[in-house]
Amino acid sequence: MTEPTSQLDPKITLVWRVARTIRFALGGAPLLMLFCYLFYLLLSDSFNHSSAVFITTIAGGLWVLRSLIYAWVWPTFEYRFFRYELRPEDLIVQQGVLFRQWAVVPRHRIQHVDTSQGPIERLLGLASLRVYTAAGISADGSIPGLRAETAEQLRDDLSKSSGDDGV
Repeated sequence: MTEPTSQLDPKITLVWRVARTIRFALGGAPLLMLFCYLFYLLLSDSFNHSSAVFITTIAGGLWVLRSLIYAWVWPTFEYRFFRYELRPEDLIVQQGVLFRQWAVVPRHRIQHVDTSQGPIERLLGLASLRVYTAAGISADGSIPGLRAETAEQLRDDLSKSSGDDGV
């Protein structure tokens, strides 16, 4: 299979970074504080106070570092490895940094196509495209980070060419 050639809009990395930072601030930070407190209580029985604080600080720091890498570095790699291509007979979506996934959606199997925009995407003029077939309840092909005009054009092209094969 040949590699798909179309790439997402580079602004999608900002969307991913902001969304992950918000998710960490609202969900991850309180969990991190709880984890550190419980970890400290667990260690305080076996170690003196300063050692327990030190070990807890290191563990919490590693968690924050992991979260920062996931929020701010990883989107660059995701962007680099996400590709799609609309061919006459199908849509190919390739994604994945460590584990690559390819979704091939035949045009004649497409049931419906929709586009969506979150508040950050709308602010940056981006949209996501989702392609559904009769095979499942979730999107069989999903392309985030398209320019809004491109997403609408792809949606219209795929909607026109979707087939009715009796499924």
